[in-house]
Amino acid sequence: MKILFIGGTGTISMAISRRLLEQGHELYLINRGNRNAGLAAQLPGTGEWNRPKEILVDINDEEKAAKLLEGLEFDVAADFIAFRKEHLERDYRLLRGKTKQFVYISSASAYQKPLADYLITESTPLANPYWQYSRDKIEGEDYLMKLYREEGFPVTIVRPSHTFDERSVPLGLHGAGGSWQVLKRMLEGKPVIIHGDGT
Repeated sequence: MKILFIGGTGTISMAISRRLLEQGHELYLINRGNRNAGLAAQLPGTGEWNRPKEILVDINDEEKAAKLLEGLEFDVAADFIAFRKEHLERDYRLLRGKTKQFVYISSASAYQKPLADYLITESTPLANPYWQYSRDKIEGEDYLMKLYREEGFPVTIVRPSHTFDERSVPLGLHGAGGSWQVLKRMLEGKPVIIHGDGT
């Protein structure tokens, strides 16, 4: 497959980028190139290396990004760094007619707060009056679903909850040794502090 990642080297996307390269996909990364060095995978049984194709630009420089994307089409494009509706409006202008599927990385924090039920499903309402980040993600989802309904823009929305990588585990509370020490305490059967009511 021919795949475009906006970002591609962050907490969620770095592992996905590596896996796609291992599987032999043609991966394009549109980013500033700050963390692209060394991102490659050896293809099994061939000894050959698969590296991403870099489109080096700040995605917010829309005019330059549009020029660099000219003539390219993708099976899938995913934005890992869109936080607000205007980011998705930019993505739509850049990728309309250029991708068979657009993946938006939203957030599980968009789900209803406080929860009406402890079980969260895709039918759980999206409403979080406590965090602007979540409200922005909801607004972005609404925008994309409107594009899907009215224009057939092919969108998939993913709402990750707890994300981590080799650099960080996102926890509300941790000590001076960083977030990984909390996991170490769990593995050792020691108590850990959980913020809020634990949900």
